[in-house]
Amino acid sequence: QVQLVESGGGLVQAGGSLRLSCAASGRTSITAAMGWFRQAPGKEREFVGAISFHFGSTYYQDSLKDRFTISRDYAKNTEYLQMNSLKHEDTAVYYCAAGEGLSGLRSSYTYWGQGTQVTVSS
Repeated sequence: QVQLVESGGGLVQAGGSLRLSCAASGRTSITAAMGWFRQAPGKEREFVGAISFHFGSTYYQDSLKDRFTISRDYAKNTEYLQMNSLKHEDTAVYYCAAGEGLSGLRSSYTYWGQGTQVTVSS
């Protein structure tokens, strides 16, 4: 089992920045990739981006890659989501996920965090 705990969410003004963290614990050795998804009210959960935990390669939703950056601290078993130039439409619950491969599909991720709320005021 892998446990994921997100942190760093909150309220930010449009144009601002926020950095989310996701700390992994448990059997992290089975985790090859960590991803971020988000879910806005009334919408389906969507892929934000992911990182290969061992190699550091990244994969993003095309529309977000210019503003969002994913990184990881291998020694701390933690991944980060740096979000810049935030827009009101970025308001959502952001979820961290862990799985076996770098993918944009929800089904590729086995473990999920509880989510952290990000609210962008316009």
